[in-house]
Amino acid sequence: MKIAVTGASGYMGKYVVKELLNHGHEVIAVDLHYKEVDSRAKLSDVSIFSGDKDIYRQLEEPDLCIHLAWQDGFIHNSPRHMENLSDHFIFLEHLMQKGCRKIAIMGTMHEVGFWEGKIDENTPCNPLSQYGIAKNALRQSVLMTAKDLDVNIYWLRAFYIVGDDSRNCSVFTKLLAAAEDGKKEFPFNSGLNQYDFIDVKDLARQIAAAGVQDKYTGVINVCSGKPVSLKEKVESFIKEKGLNITLKYGAFPDRPYDSGIVYGDNTIISEIMKQYVP
Repeated sequence: MKIAVTGASGYMGKYVVKELLNHGHEVIAVDLHYKEVDSRAKLSDVSIFSGDKDIYRQLEEPDLCIHLAWQDGFIHNSPRHMENLSDHFIFLEHLMQKGCRKIAIMGTMHEVGFWEGKIDENTPCNPLSQYGIAKNALRQSVLMTAKDLDVNIYWLRAFYIVGDDSRNCSVFTKLLAAAEDGKKEFPFNSGLNQYDFIDVKDLARQIAAAGVQDKYTGVINVCSGKPVSLKEKVESFIKEKGLNITLKYGAFPDRPYDSGIVYGDNTIISEIMKQYVP
């Protein structure tokens, strides 16, 4: 397939591009810069926020567009989320109207807001951050528009992403920085909350697999489907990386708006992965 990937040099994008290329697809990489993008990809200088109605033609009429581009994804209350929302929708609307029949879009568990337990494709959404609000609005608008067009929309809802930890803004990034600074203790909360963690390379495989298939559309959770305590995950990370640092539990209180346990229903993505050739 010919596949356009926006945000191709981003935290997830570079892994998705490599995964697609390894499966023999032709990849058109779209981003503001191309650091670390696999050299086998074709680089595009198309501006996805130009508003041009012929953006589909400019991107060489891909069979599938995987839309990962999103500014300030790690800053959940950045004003950029709402400022850029219309541009994202216009880009995707023009793709749909001009003939792109398969579009996979990166979603987030933050669309759901506070939730205790398992999140499936029908879980009601009440986002509590500008990031979640913007993603939720884009999902609703795109799915509504696609109803009147012959388009497969895959809304890929991610959870807690780990791996390549120097490039994100997680607790794992902060741990690496603290250890590098020579600190022996790391202030922490109770670590009892349980989350759905997935390595970015495994996530890239799920994104690629979900996008190229036709059986399942709409909301698809891309996740492990297994809740793991933050304490267990962080202790394992420290051991794996050989960090000479100790967690100081209870230094910070648990935030009252954080769910005690939240994870994705991976039923659909598990079925997809059964048919995906490694």
